[in-house]
Amino acid sequence: SHSQKYIIRVRNDLKPSIFSDVEHWYRSTLRSLSSSLEFQRFEETDIVHVYKTVFHGFSAELTPQQAKLIKTRQEVLAVYPNRLLQLHTTHSPQFLGLINDNNIPNPNGLIEESDYGSNVIIGVLDTGVWPERGSYSDNGLDSIPSHWKGECVEDHNFTKSHCNKKLIGARFFGREWSKNGTPYSSVRDSDGHGTHTSSTAAGSKVINASLFGFAPGIASGIARKARIAVYKICWSYGCFTEDVIAAYDKAVEDGVDIISFSAGGNVRLYHADPIAIAQFGAMENNVLVSASAGNGGPYAASVGNIPPWITTVGAGTIDRRFPSDLTLADGTVLTGESLYGGQALPQKTLFPLFYAKNTSANSTKGALCMPGSLEPKLVTGKIVICERGGSIPRTKKGEVVKNASGVGMVLVNMGDMGESLVADAHIIPTVAITVSTAKKLFSYLASSKDPHATIVSRGTKLNIKPAPVVAGFSSRGPNLYSKSIIKPDLIAPGVDILAAWPDGVGLTSIPSDKRNTEFNILSGTSMSCPHISGVAAMLKGAHPDWSPSRIKSAMMTTSYIVDNAGKHILDEATYNISTPWDYGSGHVDPEKALDPGLVYDLSVTDYIDYLCALGYSEKKIATITRKMVSCKKGLKAWDINYPSIAVGFNQTDALKYEATVTRTATHVSKDASTYTVKIDNPPDVLVTVEPSKLEFSQKEQKLSYVVKISAKKFGYPTSVFGRLTWENGKHFVGMPIAVTQS
Repeated sequence: SHSQKYIIRVRNDLKPSIFSDVEHWYRSTLRSLSSSLEFQRFEETDIVHVYKTVFHGFSAELTPQQAKLIKTRQEVLAVYPNRLLQLHTTHSPQFLGLINDNNIPNPNGLIEESDYGSNVIIGVLDTGVWPERGSYSDNGLDSIPSHWKGECVEDHNFTKSHCNKKLIGARFFGREWSKNGTPYSSVRDSDGHGTHTSSTAAGSKVINASLFGFAPGIASGIARKARIAVYKICWSYGCFTEDVIAAYDKAVEDGVDIISFSAGGNVRLYHADPIAIAQFGAMENNVLVSASAGNGGPYAASVGNIPPWITTVGAGTIDRRFPSDLTLADGTVLTGESLYGGQALPQKTLFPLFYAKNTSANSTKGALCMPGSLEPKLVTGKIVICERGGSIPRTKKGEVVKNASGVGMVLVNMGDMGESLVADAHIIPTVAITVSTAKKLFSYLASSKDPHATIVSRGTKLNIKPAPVVAGFSSRGPNLYSKSIIKPDLIAPGVDILAAWPDGVGLTSIPSDKRNTEFNILSGTSMSCPHISGVAAMLKGAHPDWSPSRIKSAMMTTSYIVDNAGKHILDEATYNISTPWDYGSGHVDPEKALDPGLVYDLSVTDYIDYLCALGYSEKKIATITRKMVSCKKGLKAWDINYPSIAVGFNQTDALKYEATVTRTATHVSKDASTYTVKIDNPPDVLVTVEPSKLEFSQKEQKLSYVVKISAKKFGYPTSVFGRLTWENGKHFVGMPIAVTQS
C-alpha cells in the first residue's frame, strides 16, 4: 500500500519509559506485528523525528494499514497523518488565488464580498448525490435563500431528512430507466460523477481529506457556502435528452441561479439541439449555465456545448502532481504518474519487463492489453508494458494484467497522446508515461538482453511548473457551426481534482473494483465545469444584479494566458504554445473577475441578431426563441457583443481581406475612468481600433468601438491569433482575436 509519513503520539507514563530507546521500541513493535502481512517487508522503516518536549512521540513512514495496526498498541495515544493543512486538496481554491497559504481569504476579495456564495443556488445536473458525505454538511450556514421553491423528492434510500441547508433540493429524472441495473431508483448516486462535481462546485469544508494519502489536506468546494440542488439525469446507461431538458426546466422553476452541466453529446445546429434550446430558456430566465467543453482533445473542432448563451469550460492542470517512477535495472529513472494506493512492489527487487505486443497472434490487441489477450505463461511475475488507447479504460488494462498474473503495469502514451498524462487509481502498481518517456523505455528494451525494473510511488508533489497547462484531453475549437465565436470560453482546473465520492462505488469503472473511500481524484472537463459554476456563484453573490452574460464576460476578460513560470500557457499534448482554440480567453482568475472594469453585455435581441447573421430562417429562430422575428439585412455574425473576437474569410483571389467588428463595453467600476487600447497583432494581420481611448464618466455607461481587421492572404487554410486589451492602470480587460482563412 502507498506509504506516507505519520506522527505517532505515545504515552509517557509507562515504566520503563520508551524514550530511553524509542527506536528499539519501534523495531520490536514492528516485529511483534510482523505476523500481519502488512508488516512483513517493513521492519527497516526508519524513524524521521523523535519528539520529547512539547509533543511526546515520533514520526515515521508507514502505510495506512500499518498506521491502523500501530494505533492498537497500548503505548500509543494517537496516530496522525502528516498533512499539509494550509493547502486545499482540490487545491484549486488556492491555485485560483481565492485563499492564501494559511487558508485565509483575501481581504475585500471575492470570498468576503460574496460570503462564499451563501445566497446563491447551484443546480447540478448529473448522476445524483451521496448526501452523507461531509461535503454536504450545513454547519454554519444561514437559512435557505428565500427565492428557493424546489423540494427534496423521496424514493429508494433517500428521504427528505437527507436534505438540509446545504443540500436544499434533490430530484431525479428517468424513473423508468432506473430499474436498468441501477442500485437506486432515487437521487442517490451509484456512479460517483455527480457527487464529485457537486462537491467541487460548492462542497463544505472537510478536514483530513485524501485518497490513500494522496492530495492530503482540507477539501472544499469553490463556493463553499453556496446551496446545492441536485438533479439526477444520468443512469448506468447514460443520460437521455428528455430527462436533461426536464431537469433544466425544473431547475429554473425551482429558483436556481447557476446550472452546472458536466455532460454533452454530438454538436448540432442550435435549432436541432433541444438541450441548446433549454439552455437558451435558462439564459432568458437569468440563469447562468456552465457546461463542460468535452474530453475530445487534443483534436481540433472537438469542442461541445457550443451555444454563445452558455459558458463553455475547458480544462487545465494545477500545480500538483502524483509522480511515480519506473526504475530500470541500468539505474535510469523514468518518471510518470499514478494514484495506485495498494501494496507497493519491494523497492529493492527488480521484475522482468514484458511488452504486451509480444504476447499473442493479434499484436495490436495484445499491445493494448485487451481482455483475454495476455498469456499468463508469458506474463506471470512480470511488469507488463501496455499501450494506452483502444476501447478499454486505462484502469481496466491493469485488471487484464493482474488476471494474467502480472505484478505491475507501465501504461505508455502512443502517437497523438503526446505528453498528456492522467493519474488513475490503478488496482496494481502502475506508472503512466508520456510518448517522449516511452521512447527511452523502448530504447532500453531494444538494448537490454534481460530488461528488469520496479515501480515506486512518490506521493504528492506541489509547486509544479509550468501550470496551468491546457489538458491534453480538453476539447478544442474551432466551433464547427460558427467561426465567429471562440469556444471553449475559458479554462479552469480539471486535472487530478479531489472531491467527495459515494459509498459502494469503486474508484474506477472496473466491476471488480470494490475499494471504498470518501474521496476520489478525477480528471476531465467534467471537473473544470463545476469550478466555473462555483466562481460564477460567488460573482452572483457579490453582484446579485449581474446577468449571466455579464458574469461570463467578467470571467473571460480577466482570464490570464501566462503560466506560473512566466511563459505563455502551453498545450499538454505537445508542450508547444497553446492558442485560443485550446483555452478560449484564458484561465479563470476569480479575484480579478470580481472587479473586471468593463463588461460586454448580451441580451436576447443580440442572440437573435446573431442567429439571423448566421443565416437561420425566421422559423428556425422561432424554434429556439419562441419569438417570431424579422431579420435585419446586412448583419455580421462577428458583431455579436461577445467578450472575444473571431472572424473568418473564405479564400478567394483577393490579396487582402478586411472585416469591421463592433463591440460595446459597459463601465462597471465606481469612478470615472479612461481606458486606452493595447493591440497584439496576429501574424500577417493588422488590427486597428477606433476610438483608441474610451472615456467613461459614470458607472453603467456604455461606449462602442470599432475593430478593423486587415489580413494578407495566408496562402493556406489556417487560423492566426492576437489579443486586444483595454487598460486604465488598474484593470486589464482582454479579449482574444482569431482570424481564420479557409
